[in-house]
Amino acid sequence: MPKSKLTRRSFVKGVAAVSTAIALPTFIPASALGLEEGKPAPSERLTMGFIGIGKQSSGHLNRYSGRPDCVVLAVCDVHGGRRDRAKNAVEEKYKKLERKDYKACDAYIDYREVLSRKDIDAVVIGTPDHWHTTLIVEAAKAKKDIYCEKPLTLTIRESMLAIAAVRKHNVILQTGSQQRSDGPFREVCEYIRSGRLGAIKEVYVGIGTSSKPCDLPEEATPEGLAWDQWLGQTPNRGWNKTLCSNEEDTGKYPFNPGWRDYREFSGGHITDWGAHHIDITQWALDKDNSGPDEVHPPEKEGDTYGAKLIYKKTSVGDNIVVTHTKMENGIRFVGEKGEIFVSRGKKTSNPEEILKTPLSDSDTKLRKTKGHHEDWLDSIKSRELPICDVEIGARSVTACHLLNLAYWNNRKLEWDPKKWEFKNPADNVLRDREQREGYKLPSIV
Repeated sequence: MPKSKLTRRSFVKGVAAVSTAIALPTFIPASALGLEEGKPAPSERLTMGFIGIGKQSSGHLNRYSGRPDCVVLAVCDVHGGRRDRAKNAVEEKYKKLERKDYKACDAYIDYREVLSRKDIDAVVIGTPDHWHTTLIVEAAKAKKDIYCEKPLTLTIRESMLAIAAVRKHNVILQTGSQQRSDGPFREVCEYIRSGRLGAIKEVYVGIGTSSKPCDLPEEATPEGLAWDQWLGQTPNRGWNKTLCSNEEDTGKYPFNPGWRDYREFSGGHITDWGAHHIDITQWALDKDNSGPDEVHPPEKEGDTYGAKLIYKKTSVGDNIVVTHTKMENGIRFVGEKGEIFVSRGKKTSNPEEILKTPLSDSDTKLRKTKGHHEDWLDSIKSRELPICDVEIGARSVTACHLLNLAYWNNRKLEWDPKKWEFKNPADNVLRDREQREGYKLPSIV
């Protein structure tokens, strides 16, 4: 990956502030902190805040709070029970780890209090999709490096805004599309980019269906939940447990949160799983900094599968048709010489010899990381772009947004990925949606 032109503070500069905040010297021996010899001193730790502590972010919180080179100083959530549970979990973990240099984890309702802290270097954003872009922009303006869950944005305009904010303020952003770092996907992309299938003709992606307008009835809002703030930019409506579980223990949540099924908050599985599998598709087609040229609706209006993305010119083939189809969760690449199927659990080829024949030193090799979280931390230290930089995440989810727009509008749309515009100017209104008063998308300046 190319080096970014980021010249903001070094990795350790902001970390030193936490030492002052807890009345400790900047450099002290590890043994004096109850840490193993060779472990990082406080001045070498990344200070972190977590915004949104639901099911997914709880896993990130557990991972980062256990690392010797990170320290979690704050958590933020509009759900009081979740917020307190996360705070207590962090403090208990550091107690068990005997991090004697650790004072406390502060808990907030308002994300702005986290971003205003000078002693926090980076934030992890784990809110529902409709809050991602506002938090990305505000975090970038506050000079915080960012790990943001996928799908990165709710609309195409938000994708453009996220890129602009991260670039303007010279921060590192890693999108949580971890398939770039985990599983068999990188190797499959290398086979495709090396021509082992010949020219790619078709791709089939199994990712589930789109979202629908919310029609849930209003229920009594539970105490301890800042419901208006949870709604954010979306239209005002009453609370329903399907949208925001009142369960404090995120381990008891349903595997797929209910808000994902509704258009006001998400693009459904097309943006959720699509942010994984469409992302890998674009990686394989060498379209990380571009995207499709057209999107076609399904042949029959009302069908929930069958929309197609068209990539006219790529390094691995021209006029490639990527079909959203009802099949096993995963991606099937079809080329002149055969096909490859890949999912998190497997990779297979037909004929079998395609994947059984090892890649040579002259074949295309794609970036290999030590892990998605590790890659983000390494990028913060080096100021190099991470493997799933903001533009990669934004362009992958934009391809997903285009699929949704084809379903929702039942018509073909022509897209110019370089200009981020539809070929028909009248269609550009589809890039955005209205935001509720008090929660408009922020300016990047």
